[in-house]
Amino acid sequence: MAADRSAIEAETVALLQALIRFNTTNPPGNELPLASFLQGIFAKEGIATTMLLPTPSRAALIARLRGNGKARPVMLLAHMDVVGVEAEKWSCDPFGGIIRDGYVYGRGAIDDKGMLAANAMAMLQVKREVIDKGGELDRDVVFVATSDEEAGGADGMRWLVENHPEHLDAEFAMNEGGRTRIIEGGKRYLAIQTAEKISHQVTMTARGPAGHAAIPLQGNAVFQLGRALALLADYREPVTLTSTTTRFFAELSNVWPVADVAEAMKKVVSSDAATSGAGAEVLSRIPVFNAVMRNGISPVALSGGVAGNVIPAEVSATLNVRTIPGHKIEDVAERIRQCAGSESLTVSITSHGQEAPGSDPHSAMFESIALSAKSLDPAIAVVPYLSTGGTDSAHLRRLGINAYGILPFPMEQPDEERMHGHDERVPVASLHFGTRLIFESVRRVAGA
Repeated sequence: MAADRSAIEAETVALLQALIRFNTTNPPGNELPLASFLQGIFAKEGIATTMLLPTPSRAALIARLRGNGKARPVMLLAHMDVVGVEAEKWSCDPFGGIIRDGYVYGRGAIDDKGMLAANAMAMLQVKREVIDKGGELDRDVVFVATSDEEAGGADGMRWLVENHPEHLDAEFAMNEGGRTRIIEGGKRYLAIQTAEKISHQVTMTARGPAGHAAIPLQGNAVFQLGRALALLADYREPVTLTSTTTRFFAELSNVWPVADVAEAMKKVVSSDAATSGAGAEVLSRIPVFNAVMRNGISPVALSGGVAGNVIPAEVSATLNVRTIPGHKIEDVAERIRQCAGSESLTVSITSHGQEAPGSDPHSAMFESIALSAKSLDPAIAVVPYLSTGGTDSAHLRRLGINAYGILPFPMEQPDEERMHGHDERVPVASLHFGTRLIFESVRRVAGA
């Protein structure tokens, strides 16, 4: 058994290294060679695949292990594209798949080629450990690798939903979007994403008299916008706890190592308004906890001005607004307008995100992930999670699929924050934990 585990782990590391070495920076993506590589691996194991091409250089790969049909399929989803790199700021080749000091380095090691490798290995293990040994599955296990996730999915999941939804028929899906965090004292918690905030763009525009910069003018649009943004910097949306965030804080409080934060988690879920408010005030000082309790407003761009000696008639700021499911962006935009407090300033919604329902935190899939995690680490806390970022799971939830986001690799926050940054890396030991977690979760939920 030990030799088998060692062989699986070596195969997993080698697979992740190979995936990293395909440069799938988006744009342009060029994910087809990587998809063909994975297709070849599955073909050698006798696993049926379908290759779909949104464009000549981009791909969606679907692999399927057949069950007996007693239950609907379970999907393993990951994307093949990665964000760009500033190679000169890395300590190694971003596309080298280098192993150093117990880590695999490379763009996508965390997002999302680590999960792509773990999902592929889970498929291979189900084939070898269940089907090849005469076992049976109650549901199909479907591997889906997509393109273009990092740029919105027009050539990825969105394209699949619009053109080939027949390949997405599933009861459950596992995807990126959660986290497995190592916190102070070595404790760990697994946050399973069951819902996500919705991203919108709001534009705040100030208008005033234009003229030569040599003569300062009252009502200068730049000053107006600056004052409005200063007011907005001090504004916070009201605290809103959903059933997901209530359970998140209640259960996380039992393992959180910082006493005052753990106490605040207990308080914030209290039915007493004053107690809950006191807890929220403490949690609001921690950016990630503040973000899950409130609609978020972040200025991301400024535009306006034509020359260094011209006062512009119009300047604007673009705001990225992330709403909690069930909240209307129109209501948030109106509160932004009231906060700005200027009649000559307009607030318009320039991009609407699309609402998606949450996934059931009591389903067989959620329980399978939780039980599998505890079989690997009995002390781990497992909590549902409202993610602040968006993933392809939203598309699946709108199709009626219960999708669950996990980052299955236990990491401390500084390592997780390398995602999209320099020297992105995943601990080798964590890669193995995550691969086992996905395999065991699938075997539990799909095994006959």
